Amino acid sequence: MTQIAIDAAFDSGNIEVLSVDGRSARLAIPKDHMAEFAQWFHFRVSGGIGEEVELKITGLSESAFPGGWPNYDACVSEDREYWARAASTYDKDEEGGTLTIRYAPTSNVSWFAYFAPYSMERHHDLVSEAAASEGVDLVRLTTTLDGQPIDMLQMGEGGKQVWLYARQHPGETQAEWWMEGALECLTDPTDPVARALRKHCRLHIVPNCNPDGSRRGHLRTNGVGTNLNREWAEPSADKSPEVLAIRAKMDETGVDYAMDVHGDEAIPAVFLAGYEGIPSWTDAHGEEFYRYQRILDRRTPDFQTKLGYPKPPTGRANLGISTNQVAERFGACAMTLEMPYKDLADFPEPEQGWSPERCKLLARECLAALVEWLETAEG
Repeated sequence: MTQIAIDAAFDSGNIEVLSVDGRSARLAIPKDHMAEFAQWFHFRVSGGIGEEVELKITGLSESAFPGGWPNYDACVSEDREYWARAASTYDKDEEGGTLTIRYAPTSNVSWFAYFAPYSMERHHDLVSEAAASEGVDLVRLTTTLDGQPIDMLQMGEGGKQVWLYARQHPGETQAEWWMEGALECLTDPTDPVARALRKHCRLHIVPNCNPDGSRRGHLRTNGVGTNLNREWAEPSADKSPEVLAIRAKMDETGVDYAMDVHGDEAIPAVFLAGYEGIPSWTDAHGEEFYRYQRILDRRTPDFQTKLGYPKPPTGRANLGISTNQVAERFGACAMTLEMPYKDLADFPEPEQGWSPERCKLLARECLAALVEWLETAEG
């Protein structure tokens, strides 16, 4: 029997190898540096072709979101371009909660991840290609604590200030796949959605708010263990320079509409979270969010409104969360877009589940919904 080998010393790699026996391995997920979050995994398996491997990721009852593991199938690729799903089962009673992944590779190397990874190299390609497009400006907002740039792309000549930003939680790679789809649309000079948005809006786009966590293979935090999406009330240079710089730029431009793009571990659906519970909530302000939600729900079967987060009581919204802070601070129509790690419960695609391709397609639908939202508001 061929002995497999497992590696994770690369961009966004994250796994601890406990033992390897032939084509079986016991693994564990390390916590984010200086934090208690553990959920993201990304590793390479090398070994013989055609023989099934069995990979057991243990200790998952203590992971950040244990509800993410039932009915979840791990992502797998042999070329790092096309990501399918490997049959996986979760047993909460085995070794503190164990996800067992079984897969028969057709090449000598296979890559496994919690969701299809989005590397920092691909990020830089995305930013560079967009910045080279006509009418696009690149703004370097700041550098992170690890010395990486936070880049923002700006485009459009309209008066509405639109902010799109993603990957505050670096293990939510769905968010940057969404950004790739959004930027492909917005930089296409012939796309009618792009033309309309660039006419109506000045767009401010941050494809990756947390490059340090992305490169380190974190689920939820930056290089010093800070959950950026709890820092928006009082960001600081020593803990959250990423948020400090983005919020300062928002103060310069103002915000009319904002979408913060994320992924959710447990809920098998695409959904939006709004800003119910902010101190300044009014029904008229809230209706702007609900109107956008209805438009998007009508546009694509990949979106739904039945599943989502509970709404906070009046006046109890956490203003450290970006959507709440932006809605309160600017009176903006702000929202958090959540995409699943699992497949969609009511619209499944078994080969890939929720995938990079679907993230990118959803992005254009979100932008098209924004066009309708703007144009119907204008009468």
